[in-house]
This record gives sequence, structure tokens and C-alpha cells, in this order.
Amino acid sequence: MIEAGELRPGAKIELNEGLFEVVDCNFLKMAMAKGLMRTKLRNLETGATIERTFSSVEKLKDAYVEGRKMQYVYASGDERVFMDLETFDQMSLSEKIIGDGVKWLKDGIEVEVDMYQGRPVAVRLPNFVELRIVETDPGLRGDTVSGGSKPAKLETGAVVSVPLFVEQGTVIKVDTRSGKYLGRA
Repeated sequence: MIEAGELRPGAKIELNEGLFEVVDCNFLKMAMAKGLMRTKLRNLETGATIERTFSSVEKLKDAYVEGRKMQYVYASGDERVFMDLETFDQMSLSEKIIGDGVKWLKDGIEVEVDMYQGRPVAVRLPNFVELRIVETDPGLRGDTVSGGSKPAKLETGAVVSVPLFVEQGTVIKVDTRSGKYLGRA
């Protein structure tokens, strides 16, 4: 058990609605009353975000979520197969658990899979990935670094906006959190 006043971003708690991660929290001190902890929580199973206010002395069930290092192996229909790097066991995860991160999965990429009570609840990708451009319009003479941008299709099927000078076949670095082009690798 953990008191609501001790909550910090990244903490995992269990409520009646499911398993949640604290995204943001603010302590509010009232004049003669006990303080309040206003939180923004993300459901680890559905990805939905809710806001909830707790009394600072309210007891909450602390959830132990174990992170396992796994490697992406291959796709099988709507599921993705990962291999545990310690036990070498393979596990199939649905795209629902992976979420938007599925578009950044490349063979051999290492991810962190959050396990709660023996079942996977979330997949955390590295912050940056290096991917090859497989399709984009050719650059024109005179294109500069500070010019416009164009769409580029990556080897995983994701589409990102890149500067006009970047050509097909180039390996680029992409931020998996925002989906933005960071530069050539």
C-alpha cells in the first residue's frame, strides 16, 4: 500500500477500474484540511487517460510491474512475436498491447515489456530507432537543409516527414515518442 501523497510520475497503482501509471501529479494544500493529490493516470491495458483526485492520506494499492528485456522477432497476423533475452522463451503480443509503437518495430529491436501478475500489459520501445527509407520523392537541385519537407515511407511501413534533401535508401533516426525525423544515422 502507498499513500496518495507519496505518488510520483511513473508509479503504478491498482484501482477498481484496472492498472494505472501516474503520468502527472500535483499536491494541493488546503488551509485547515488535509492536502489533496490531483493526478493524471494512464490505464496500462487500454491506454485511456483519466484524472483523479485523492486525499493525501488515502491508501492506494501499489502495483509491482516487472520490466523484461525482449527482442522483436517477427509478425504473425495481428500479433507480434518477441523473445525473452534471459530465458529465450517466445511470446506473442497483440497490436492492442503494443499500441502505436507497432509501426516502429524492426527485426531485432530490443524493447521492454511490462509484466503484471505474469501477463504483459505494455511494451516500451527505445526512444529512438534507425530505419531505412524505402520510398520517397527524389530531391530536386537547390534543395537545402532549411527548405520544406516531404513524406517518406520507412522499412516498417511508417511514414514520416523528412527534409527535401533526404533520398531513398538513406538510414534516418526517428523519435518513437513523437514520430519526428531527427537526422541521418
